[in-house]
Amino acid sequence: MRRIVLILCLLAAPVWAVQPDEILDDPVLEDRARELSKGLRCLVCRNENIDESNAELARDLRLLVRERLVAGDSDAAVIDFVVDRYGEYVLLKPTATGSNLLLWVAGPAMLVVALGIGGLYLRRRSGSPAPDDRLSAEEEARLKRILEE
Repeated sequence: MRRIVLILCLLAAPVWAVQPDEILDDPVLEDRARELSKGLRCLVCRNENIDESNAELARDLRLLVRERLVAGDSDAAVIDFVVDRYGEYVLLKPTATGSNLLLWVAGPAMLVVALGIGGLYLRRRSGSPAPDDRLSAEEEARLKRILEE
């Protein structure tokens, strides 16, 4: 029974990431804060959003998001504020504009180039004549002399 309780506690750990003193009184603002927090990366935990992270920096970011919402900022303004302060790395789903567009296009472009090179290689290989494996009369005579010795 203790093991089951322990397992359930470990599985519920992300639920405890948001502390009771962080929760806003207004349920609409709290829902907006939770939605925004799901899209922001914890800079300590890497691929975990700040809503699930127990790191101190994640707590600071959650408080910052809630503070901006209480101040009357729109969702886009809150995200812009956080991105201006911490960089675009803080977004779990980065935008596909500007310098990020190069990163979004580079992978598929390299795949297309590799397939093109592979296709050219196969076309050239299939176009070349197969080598003739038979020996000439002169080579057969020489081989016969070598084997007789």
